[in-house]
Amino acid sequence: MTRHPYTLLDVFTDTPLAGNALAVVHDADGVSDATMLAFARETRLAETTFVQSDDDADYRNRIWTVTEEVPFAGHPSLGTAVAVALERGETSVTYRQRTQVGVQPVSVKRDGDRARASILQPAAEFGPELRIQDVLPALGLSARDGAPGGLCRVVSTGLPALMVPLSDRDAVARARYDHPALDAAVPGGANVYLYALEADEARARMFVTVGPEGEDPATGSAAGPLLAHLHETEGRTELTVRQGVEMGRPSRLDCTLEDGQVRVGGDVIVVATGTLRLP
Repeated sequence: MTRHPYTLLDVFTDTPLAGNALAVVHDADGVSDATMLAFARETRLAETTFVQSDDDADYRNRIWTVTEEVPFAGHPSLGTAVAVALERGETSVTYRQRTQVGVQPVSVKRDGDRARASILQPAAEFGPELRIQDVLPALGLSARDGAPGGLCRVVSTGLPALMVPLSDRDAVARARYDHPALDAAVPGGANVYLYALEADEARARMFVTVGPEGEDPATGSAAGPLLAHLHETEGRTELTVRQGVEMGRPSRLDCTLEDGQVRVGGDVIVVATGTLRLP
């Protein structure tokens, strides 16, 4: 058995047991992929991360769902950076984090078990456009629930998500997760990000179509693409996203445009620390 420092955090919230939970395993250079997957299944969280050393970055962040390793994700990036800062005793720092999509700067300001973190995401890539009328029925919605003139398309800053503009927060709340229907309606299996704009905020939900099926309470890898999408379509340079309300885990994600890329930030709180024993 090997021993590893272990951190459990809630991300995109300043309230324990809200936001999106994350498990972080430190000193994971010798942990096999099979063990990483097995422990991710043990936690049953949306993601579990493993911190490894890297020759060029401050650390390598391996991000696992209960079914597979993913190339990039938002709340695992912020939460892991805060966990590393806690473990290293640093209170104000910018790390260079390596994921499968490259190296990203992640900034942390920490006061004890509470922190504020942000990541400058990779440049947005814009994928195919879909007819929103073909997507809405897979969400249990009708044509009147779509935002008038809204553009439905896939956008990625490391993990593709289909942006689905809805008319209002009531339509967002009424949407229903139907994996087979979404799989048929969304070619390539991109995750589905529903949103309704309200002044400078968006109410959003994330339906996961790749990996663990279900809904995600806070998705930085979709909120970033959402602002990139809105910048292209209407010139927005900042956006606050409220997500997770329907799941009872309210989250806030703050997005700003910075030199053509999106920075996504939010609060992070440490819930538990300890020692993990792995085979």
